[in-house]
Amino acid sequence: MKYCSDCGAPVSLRIPPGDNLPRYVCERCQAIHYQNPKLVVGCIPERGDEILLCRRAINPRYGLWTLPAGFMENGETTAEAAAREAMEEANANVAIGSLFSLFNLPHINQVYLIFHGQLLNADYAPGTESLEVALFHEANIPWDELAFPAIQRTLRYYYQDRRNGTLSLHLGDITSSAPSPGK
Repeated sequence: MKYCSDCGAPVSLRIPPGDNLPRYVCERCQAIHYQNPKLVVGCIPERGDEILLCRRAINPRYGLWTLPAGFMENGETTAEAAAREAMEEANANVAIGSLFSLFNLPHINQVYLIFHGQLLNADYAPGTESLEVALFHEANIPWDELAFPAIQRTLRYYYQDRRNGTLSLHLGDITSSAPSPGK
């Protein structure tokens, strides 16, 4: 950051009085510009024993598969964000259920929140951010072509929970941006 978004004057990185972390502070109006982690919100859209995945039409990880998820917008709840992302990426109407996984990615300042979701009908199609969308049984999940470690870990927990007959909330930290090895 070089300039204040309030008044346009230069900013400097320093620890403001009463704080303990460096922040961008405007040299003219003294506005403090906080930078906080971004929330990535999505869902596991289920239809029977299949889930809906999207093949990315954008970077990062163009051409790889993921759950419908993306950055939360101001003015929406996490459930609204998850439903919006399913509609934007897969043109899918999804009933959002309970939170399934929460993963902290401190190395890239993100937090992933993935909910259970039920596809409300069989009408889905690629949105502008997807090359294709498809339903997958567990045996057909393209494990080596999943775009993000948080999505891979979420799906592994999801199928483990389904085999155990109980769905739990999964929390954790992911400390590397490198995808985990496949199955």
